[in-house]
Amino acid sequence: MEEKERMVLIDMQEEIESVIDAVRNHHELYTNALPLIASENITSNPVRMLLASDLSHRYAEGDVGNRFYQGCKYIDEIEEKAIRYAKELFDAEHVNVKPVSGVNANIAALFALTSPRDRMMALSVPNGGHISHSKYSIPAMRDLVLETFPFDVKEMNIDTAKMLKEIKLKKPSLLLFGCSLFLFPHPVSEARAAADEVGAKIVYDASHVLGLIAGNRFQDPLREGADVITSSTHKTFPGPQGAIILCKEEIKEKIERAVFPGTVSNHHLHHVAGLAVTLAEMLEFGKAYAAQTITNAKVLAQCLYEVGFDVLCEHKGFTESHQIAIDVLKYGGGAAVAQKLERANIIINKNLLPSDKDPDKPTGIRFGVQELTRIGMKDSEMREIASLITRAVRAKAEVNRVKEEVKELRKGFQEVKYCFDGKDAYKFLELKLSEYL
Repeated sequence: MEEKERMVLIDMQEEIESVIDAVRNHHELYTNALPLIASENITSNPVRMLLASDLSHRYAEGDVGNRFYQGCKYIDEIEEKAIRYAKELFDAEHVNVKPVSGVNANIAALFALTSPRDRMMALSVPNGGHISHSKYSIPAMRDLVLETFPFDVKEMNIDTAKMLKEIKLKKPSLLLFGCSLFLFPHPVSEARAAADEVGAKIVYDASHVLGLIAGNRFQDPLREGADVITSSTHKTFPGPQGAIILCKEEIKEKIERAVFPGTVSNHHLHHVAGLAVTLAEMLEFGKAYAAQTITNAKVLAQCLYEVGFDVLCEHKGFTESHQIAIDVLKYGGGAAVAQKLERANIIINKNLLPSDKDPDKPTGIRFGVQELTRIGMKDSEMREIASLITRAVRAKAEVNRVKEEVKELRKGFQEVKYCFDGKDAYKFLELKLSEYL
């Protein structure tokens, strides 16, 4: 080998090692941090092992029992189980587990149920709406006329009375519920009659609250009148990154075509396997997990409110979800507070509040307690975390000390809960999969 080629090989090896080092450092950070990002969660160890399986290398275009490739008989078995478990968990008439992200699921639903120049309604981004619901994303891709739901800032929710008037006046073809800052259930049942009157379909983006819906602790969109639920599978629902669509039998063909071949070629098969296991976990443990998640959010909100933070919606118990929202303008705004907390190993995000005009300078922050709940934290830990947050935000000299206390707190919470007891399940999977990994 020539010297130049040898040096290139050495340089590339160093580059590869630097990537591995960065991953290792990332793991170390999150092992010693308090993750409070509302759109994240962690999977159980069996799911992690499945994500590393040979399924991550394979294609299975088509449907269960009707693939375009050979070698899919076990993939059919896995996908059939995921669909069956989801139907049972959500009491859904039809399930599609192929979408690879929540946005992908939303694209499929909106393309299935609308035509160009149709009118739709969704929440604006400043009022908590997800970016995929905005004029910059799917509505523009589909050339839809976008109207925004009237919003009650005090209640941090859609204004139901004004919404009903707007539906009858604007006559949209589709109502898109769900949002990114999602404190309280949306008025789906109230919208159903008005939607029927104007011939509108209802899509409910459950990405943030699917785990709470699975645990019967938020709302039941399908029973309340939604035609379709779209959702990512890795927020309050503690599965692998990906998505799911639940819908009524009468529109399943439209949804199926919009997903494949409309917006998905090959879906991520290792994620489907992980999703199947997570669905089984939620069938067994979902109610307890969802209940503790909401309790944790309420306790954290109350503690922060009592020490003087401007936690939104005190008059209605702060939240009915995994999230809490806080106006931190007096502490420098959302970006400054998020950065300060990160230095203390408390990981959150800045967040727009309805009064904000500049998306780069939001006044708010958003907490989500679902991941801390998943590792076993409860009321007492929420009280301790509220104290840590308060000290990190208010006392600059305290940040390094708080960081060390965060690390100490995390030492006792390194195992995922609300899943099948790892010892036997993990040993079984390790034996079954080790020779293939």
